[in-house]
Amino acid sequence: MELIGQPRRVPRMSEKREVVGWQGLSICLAAVLLLQGCGLIYDAVTAIRPLNRDELSSICARERLRVGIAVEPFRPFIFPAVYTDAGIRVTGLDIELIREVADALTAHCHSPHPIVPTLHVTRFPDLFIRMNEGQLDLFVSSVSGTVPGTRPAGLWFSAPYFRNDGIAAIIQRPDVSERLWAQFRTQQGNWNSLAAVQESFAGLTVAVQKGRSAHLYAQANLKHIRLVICDSIPAAIETKDPTIDVILSEHSILEYVTKRVWQDWHLLTRTDGTPLMLTYADLSIVTNDEHRQLQWFLNNLLFQLQESGRLTQMRTRWIDEEYAPTRRATAEGLPLEVTQVPDHYDQGQCRLAEDS
Repeated sequence: MELIGQPRRVPRMSEKREVVGWQGLSICLAAVLLLQGCGLIYDAVTAIRPLNRDELSSICARERLRVGIAVEPFRPFIFPAVYTDAGIRVTGLDIELIREVADALTAHCHSPHPIVPTLHVTRFPDLFIRMNEGQLDLFVSSVSGTVPGTRPAGLWFSAPYFRNDGIAAIIQRPDVSERLWAQFRTQQGNWNSLAAVQESFAGLTVAVQKGRSAHLYAQANLKHIRLVICDSIPAAIETKDPTIDVILSEHSILEYVTKRVWQDWHLLTRTDGTPLMLTYADLSIVTNDEHRQLQWFLNNLLFQLQESGRLTQMRTRWIDEEYAPTRRATAEGLPLEVTQVPDHYDQGQCRLAEDS
């Protein structure tokens, strides 16, 4: 009962908000009751704000796999691009592996259309940058994650698809071999390759490709050399100033090119004729460290390919067999964009380490 003569009480603003809040909640509850089942509630919420997809679902939705490869040829993993009747194509062991990944994703996605691998060609060091910027789903370019310094923050390396590789060396002059063998002889059979290499390479000009495992190895272990940083191994071969005494790179790459491409260069060996290995490394696929679903997918696929013998078959096919890369590019190579081809043939330059 309101008393005559007394002022009427006006509700405070906070009380008004409370009343409005309860009214709004009542309306929402009534709307929920009208929806038939939890499925409709979920649909109503996701229609307003769809849930974030994981990386595998995103690949399935766009039906494309964004793959980075190095513009520099790493034979037999990546060959130079060639012109074919079907357009510009690139081939190699890494390219065949990319096809396997894309085929497995097509099966995983249950897509009516195949998952298409689109190649993003760039300089090797830039692959890591583009991955961290989210421009790639993965990259494959005979990359090792087992050498110190090769695992930048934010990236993840798969289980190996190519095992028992490592850093080796090639030379042209026999006196470089003699220097190394003389050091091994002083060890009287107690092998210490690092010590022998450090002594025999002292004062020599050693070329490496920028950002690769051999570059990191030389920086860490070879203090008394003239280190030359090259944009690619072909650039190291072609440079005349300074004259290169030794080139360091992955053994599998150097073994292939000295047999089939640059036959005036030779693998550096121990005194017993076995290849000189400076360190061991396994090659992996690289993706984002946060992409757990894609990581499990890749590791499971690599396990299946290893278990079935498919990886062994691929290695034999590209490492041991005799073949014409251009014919394989025509028959099975993946396409490149026309705008990327000139860069593919520009193998860059070399410079002394202190100038780089």
